[in-house]
Amino acid sequence: MLDDKARVLLILPQDVLDRARVFAGKSTTTLKLPVSLQIVLRALIEEGLKRNDHPALLANVEGQARAVRLRRSVGRRKGAEGDPRSRRTARRQGRS
Repeated sequence: MLDDKARVLLILPQDVLDRARVFAGKSTTTLKLPVSLQIVLRALIEEGLKRNDHPALLANVEGQARAVRLRRSVGRRKGAEGDPRSRRTARRQGRS
């Protein structure tokens, strides 16, 4: 099953993580098998990817992409307002 593995860092909101833990606990009780958080997250990702044309999935992806874009743009603006390190980094990357 896990012959071709890759490592991924996944940052989730606490409430999503808590709901996944609850689901793992309920699954353990129902199946009478140990179900870890990792198993639950892997299953949710696989099932979600099977529904790639589902409007709710696309809406969720869009909302998260917009939130990341907003957070990054706010971070760039804050950095440009006075942090000398951000200006030095921007110069090294070819921006003025």
